Amino acid sequence: MKEKLIRFMYGRYGIDSLGKLLIAAALILMLIAGWTNSSVLSILSWFCIIYAYFRMLSRNVYKRSSENQWYLSKTAKIRNFFSRQKYMMQQRKTHHIYKCPTCHQKIRVPKGRGKIEISCPKCQTKFIKKS
Repeated sequence: MKEKLIRFMYGRYGIDSLGKLLIAAALILMLIAGWTNSSVLSILSWFCIIYAYFRMLSRNVYKRSSENQWYLSKTAKIRNFFSRQKYMMQQRKTHHIYKCPTCHQKIRVPKGRGKIEISCPKCQTKFIKKS
C-alpha cells in the first residue's frame, strides 16, 4: 500500500508553505462557519481545501513552485520579524541586551559579569551598566 502511494505521488508537487497556509485557513474558516452558520464561509473553506489538494497533486511542479516563491516573498518581512523575536528570546537566557544611549545600537553582553563598562562598537560611547 505504501509503495502504491509512493508511485502515485511520484512526479507530483506535494505540500509546501502555501499549501499548509491554505489548509490552516480552511480549518479556521470551517470553525467560524460552524459557529455562525455562514454558507459563504463554508464554501470559501471548501475552496481552500480543494485548491490545496489541487496544488499537492499537481504535476506542474514549476508553476506550483513559482506560486510558493511568490507567497514566501510576500510574507518574508513577517516571517523575519518573528524569527528575530524568537532569536532575541533565546539570547535573553544567556545575555543582557542594552541600547547605546547615543546611537541606540543594540549591544549584547553576557549575563553574570557584575558591573561593567560597555563600549559601543558603532559610536565608541562608553557607559556603565550592572549586568
